[in-house]
Amino acid sequence: MKIAIDINEVLRDTYKKAEFVYEKFFVLESNADKVSLYDEEKGEWIEQEDTEFAHELSLPIDTTDLINHFRFETEDDLYNFFYVDFPMQIFGHASSKSGNTFNVLNDLYTDLREEHDIILISEEVGKSKPATLFFLSKYGCLVEHIQFYSPTTVEKIISEFDVIVTANPKIIQYYDNKPIIVKYETLYNKDMSSDYVINTVDEIDKIIKKI
Repeated sequence: MKIAIDINEVLRDTYKKAEFVYEKFFVLESNADKVSLYDEEKGEWIEQEDTEFAHELSLPIDTTDLINHFRFETEDDLYNFFYVDFPMQIFGHASSKSGNTFNVLNDLYTDLREEHDIILISEEVGKSKPATLFFLSKYGCLVEHIQFYSPTTVEKIISEFDVIVTANPKIIQYYDNKPIIVKYETLYNKDMSSDYVINTVDEIDKIIKKI
């Protein structure tokens, strides 16, 4: 079988790192720039009205419409945050989903590679691609084949594999017996149908042997 394992939110805690970067460079810095003035009549310090756009982080991330959670003035600003200005900080320096994620993945790959093709897939744009390769090297990933996809090529990904392990609703929505979808459950996909559901990478091996 050809088995695809998605990187984002299965192996890598991408959104958690994005939250940290956004808060550091937009929320905290914006608040630090605000000025407080002393109101003599009221006898208290009053924060000066901020006429600039207010960046806000809305948690938890329970949708994939990220503009709802990482507040920017435009979609272009959101895109630049992820893929132009901070791709290495977000995609390259993110943590793995758990402390043993890549130990489990490497063992899985070693055990199954004689009988199955194991390929890592990931939805990436622009500079997030080299950042993702850095992330994989940082954690000592042994899987040889990595395939990137985008919203416009996701259907091609669907047609190429027998089994896909993913948290991505753009893939899960194609659930229709081919390929077999193993859903890594998150807040934003918990109501979507799939063939199997997992909550940790440790469960992949058991499911692959069952299929």
